[in-house]
Parts: sequence; structure tokens; C-alpha cells
Amino acid sequence: MSETSPSSFDATVNLAGLQLKNPILTASGTFGYGAEFATFGDLASLGGMVVKGVSLERRRGNPLPRIAETPSGMLNAIGLQNSGVKHFLSHSLPKLPWQETAVFVNLYAQSNAEFAELTAILAPAPGVAGFEVNISCPNVNCGGMVFGQDPEAAAEVTAAVVNAAAGKPVIVKLSPNVTDIVAIAKAVEAAGAKA
Repeated sequence: MSETSPSSFDATVNLAGLQLKNPILTASGTFGYGAEFATFGDLASLGGMVVKGVSLERRRGNPLPRIAETPSGMLNAIGLQNSGVKHFLSHSLPKLPWQETAVFVNLYAQSNAEFAELTAILAPAPGVAGFEVNISCPNVNCGGMVFGQDPEAAAEVTAAVVNAAAGKPVIVKLSPNVTDIVAIAKAVEAAGAKA
């Protein structure tokens, strides 16, 4: 039985067309913009980071309290609080090791046009490796319907982001609160989502 030394182990994976050094990625809703966790370990050792949601303009989020502990975990309703895309590009992204680790930006918008505009602003940034489309949030332009509950709406928003992404990979964050997630997954894949 031969042993493989840790330095010779190949953990690379291909995700959405990007070669990552390992399959460890952070989750968008729990990792903030990433720099907050630099004291806990080397961020560059991650396969990638998916930063918290970014919108066109600053969002205050939900009023406090936003987090409640339960016997089986916690519940949160942050309300997609963020400083907006301009602040993200000028303050948050430069603090991340994007030269060594893929950075995916979680996108939040309320219409296909807003998603496309947001993507077009972020796509030229050299530190942005790809996008995660958050389609589990309410789409107010469709009477409160959630993008992620309708295959056609999910495909339309995916296509809008793909068309503005300048060839960078698009991942779609699907909602589990649906009757048939397979239909939605197939719709976003057909619209150009890579994962």
C-alpha cells in the first residue's frame, strides 16, 4: 500500500468551466465578503469564494432582530443588506485574494434588466471569476412571484445574466421551495447556466 503525500494530492476540480485548486467554496449567505474571515485561515487556500449578495444600490436589509437561535440551528432574515456594487468593487473585492482563488459574486436584483445591468458592471472586473444568480428572492415586477418558482422566469433572468457576463460562468442559486426543482434546473441550464 503506497501513501500519497499531501503535497502530491491533486484536488483540482472543474466548476462551471473554471479550474479550481480544490472543491471547497464558501456559501454566499454565510461568508460575508470574505475578508471578515481572513483571521481564521488563509483565504487563498480555498477553491473559491462566493461572496454575499451584491445589488446595484445599497440595501439596508431587514430591521433587527434578524437572527434567531432555535433548538435545531438558527433562522435568519438579513434582507440582503449590502453596500452596493460600487462599494463592493472599490472596497471589498480588492481585499480578497482573487489572483489566487476564484471569486464568484452573488447577484441580487428585482428585474431581468437590473440583473443584466449589475452583471455588466461587474463583468469587466479582473477579480470577478463568475456569478451566482440569486433567484430565491421576490420579483416585485411579477406580483410578488419568486423567480425561482417559475421555470420560464428563471430561464429569462439566467439568460439576461449570461448575456451580460462577458463569457464568465454563471451559477444559479435555486430555491428548494418548489414543487419540481428539476424543471427549473433544466430551464436555467438551457438558458446558459453552467451550474
